[in-house]
Amino acid sequence: MDKPSTLLVHFDKGSAAMANEIKADLEGSDVAAKVEAMKRAVMLLLNGETLPTLFITIVRYVLPSEDHTIQKLLLLYLEIIDKRDAAGRVLPEMILICQNLRNNLQHPNEYIRGVTLRFLCRLSEPEVLEPLVPSILENLEHRHHFIRRHALSAISAIYRLPQGDQLIPDAPELVERALASEQDASARRNAFVMLCLCGTERAVAYLLSNAERVMEWPDLLQMAAVDLIRKVCRPPNRADKGRYIKIIFSLRSSPSTAVLYECAGAIVSLSSAPTAVRAAAETYCQLLSSQSDNNVRLILLDRLNELHTSHRDVMVDVVMDVLRALASPNLDVKRKVLDLVLDLLTLRNVEEVVLYLKKEVVKTQSGELEKGGEYRQMLVEAIHACAVEYPEVAGSVVHLLMDFLGDTNVAAAVDVVLFVREIIETNPKLCVSMIQRLSDTFYQIRASRVCSIALWILGEYSLSLSEVESAIATIKQCLGDLPFFTISEEGESADSSKPAQPVVNSVTVSSRRPVVLADGTYATQSAATEAISTPSVTPGSLASTLNLRSLILSGDFFLAAVVAYTLTKLVLRLEEVQPSKVEANKACTGALLVMTSILQLGLSSYLPQPIDNDSYDRIVLCVRLLCNTGDDVRRIWLQSCRQSFAKMLAEKQFRETEEMRAKAQISHAQPDDLIDFYHLKSRKGMSQLELEDEVQDDLKAATGGFTKETDDANRLNRILQLTGFSDPVYAEAFVTVHHYDIVLDVTVVNRTKETLQNLCLELATMGDLKLVDRPQNYTLAPESSKQVRANIKVSSTETGVIFGNIVYETSNVMERSVVVLNDIHIDIMDYISPATCADVTFRNMWAEFEWENKVCA
Repeated sequence: MDKPSTLLVHFDKGSAAMANEIKADLEGSDVAAKVEAMKRAVMLLLNGETLPTLFITIVRYVLPSEDHTIQKLLLLYLEIIDKRDAAGRVLPEMILICQNLRNNLQHPNEYIRGVTLRFLCRLSEPEVLEPLVPSILENLEHRHHFIRRHALSAISAIYRLPQGDQLIPDAPELVERALASEQDASARRNAFVMLCLCGTERAVAYLLSNAERVMEWPDLLQMAAVDLIRKVCRPPNRADKGRYIKIIFSLRSSPSTAVLYECAGAIVSLSSAPTAVRAAAETYCQLLSSQSDNNVRLILLDRLNELHTSHRDVMVDVVMDVLRALASPNLDVKRKVLDLVLDLLTLRNVEEVVLYLKKEVVKTQSGELEKGGEYRQMLVEAIHACAVEYPEVAGSVVHLLMDFLGDTNVAAAVDVVLFVREIIETNPKLCVSMIQRLSDTFYQIRASRVCSIALWILGEYSLSLSEVESAIATIKQCLGDLPFFTISEEGESADSSKPAQPVVNSVTVSSRRPVVLADGTYATQSAATEAISTPSVTPGSLASTLNLRSLILSGDFFLAAVVAYTLTKLVLRLEEVQPSKVEANKACTGALLVMTSILQLGLSSYLPQPIDNDSYDRIVLCVRLLCNTGDDVRRIWLQSCRQSFAKMLAEKQFRETEEMRAKAQISHAQPDDLIDFYHLKSRKGMSQLELEDEVQDDLKAATGGFTKETDDANRLNRILQLTGFSDPVYAEAFVTVHHYDIVLDVTVVNRTKETLQNLCLELATMGDLKLVDRPQNYTLAPESSKQVRANIKVSSTETGVIFGNIVYETSNVMERSVVVLNDIHIDIMDYISPATCADVTFRNMWAEFEWENKVCA
């Protein structure tokens, strides 16, 4: 059976046969050989070997040694050996080591005294400790701080044992006296922590008497003081809270970052006053800007996010301080910062936030940032969210972002064009300038999906005569000369737009491959890879403007169908705004020429893959529509599409509003709760912070802020009965599942009239579950209960089973009794929680996940 241990050393080369070699080395006079033999003995014991014959040899040949290394190894050996027999009584040979330990506690060498005192902290046998108590107390007044420090730790450990108050009944008083005269930082900290654990009133009195000098304390003692304040100020013990808050506020100027972090957490736990919350937020922001470790920054951002959920109005004032953390090169930190800032937007700070984000977008153009494309995509998404929530800032950012429509990072370019599509619908005042800007920058776009959305925008929002004509001219310029290919005299196909130098060096071969739809299903689409082989050309030249031609010649007939649809819409609108029928007919003829050229290209053998049926049907529909247009069809093409998009945006806004309302629901107090009239309270001697804190406490009490968030009914549903009511030991478990950690809180009840000794909860798992630590043995009095906790790690999302039994001994029965437990089934749904995900993010995660089992050739 596994046993608890305070020491862990990896050793896989030992066996019980080594015991004779160890014994021979220990009996020799070679010090180096004794050291190696003691190391092997310790590691064998840690691996589960007993080595019962070795103890007497160590007492005879190792105890008298004066070598410091041997003495240190001897203490490790004594720490891990069994000191009790099967009945729970201390082994009689343990008395043999008491004299040696007493000699060590009086040894002239400080190191020997110190390590012996540290060893006594891990002893739990009163029979061994009782004769050593006088020697331990003598070390409290030793001249060397190393010994005093460990003497205080030993006294604290002994006093906290079940019978510790009998071994050293006046321990708190002795430690308090030692603390008053101690100068060493670690020793003062150990003494203060002992008082916090065993004599809280004495610790509080010492803290309050030295409240003015807390800033002069070493950081170790300051940390202990913060922990004490948290302990004594837990509800309902909130008396003198104002004095404690003053101490915490004075510690905010400590040079130690650990103290600052603990102070911020303590301030929030003690007070809900706006001044206190603002001080905590400023402290977290100060640490966020000064710390370089990314893990520390993520933890600080989590703390700020917790403040935001309950004190959003206060957190709004520190938005710009949080934004400075974008200087971190880590993308996870940047993402958390942006998510937090977007939740803190108001009309007062949105312009400052957007201006800062614009500067960050400009920085990504330099190319010096690592993963600049991904960071730019995150910034675009953040600016998009700002502009949707506060449309008045859209005009200041949209033109800057449109420069990134041709970004090499396709995801960032897609986010930009989606942002443009939404803003142009929600901000009609920007429509004219955005259409003009889009027409000017369209030739820079290189991604097929971005081109498709940009073409839709041009077709829907080009309303005036000049806009329509400009859009048609832009599309024709990007398509190049028609037809797309010609038949040479030798019978070979050639691109008509490249008599000398081809625009596309090598046409990417198209293939029918499965693509992932928004609902996760597969569909077969004829498409080419987005990597287009183009020659090196300067921006703005003729060749660099033929982006549509390059994509269509690579086999992207879906984009070709979008081109046909866009031209159809533009021609239909031109017929309404163009007074000259001749010009309208000329534009219609030009559009028909483009469509027929695309059909000719798709049906020819110029490309390895012909046009797919869906794209073919859509282009043919456009041709027929331009040849014969009715009023109903014209209304559908020019009005219904835009109305559907506006309806989609309205539904999206409605869903977001409903989610905000659901989150804003607050709990209310019970009708019979105590009413506290704040204005009738005495304000004499109270600071502004204490007044604010009283107000916030009253407010939280009125709105149910002090009530527990957990639902008792749901808690009862998660209690599982492990044994029967007629069993001598009754057990039930409360299962808590948190991500990939499972905690079992098992309540064990002794239903007999006898004392159960060495009671142990033995658990085993089936599936991808792993028991982290095994519960220790307990002694259970008649008709008493015990809480036993077990931690289990989940390594994959599969169903697992936890089973086991309870083993115990009684004084009447020599054999061990076993009670078999009911199985605990851990279902996959216990550690899966619902969440929302954007369409683009879902597609990216779906594409990255390896669904198929690949067989290596």
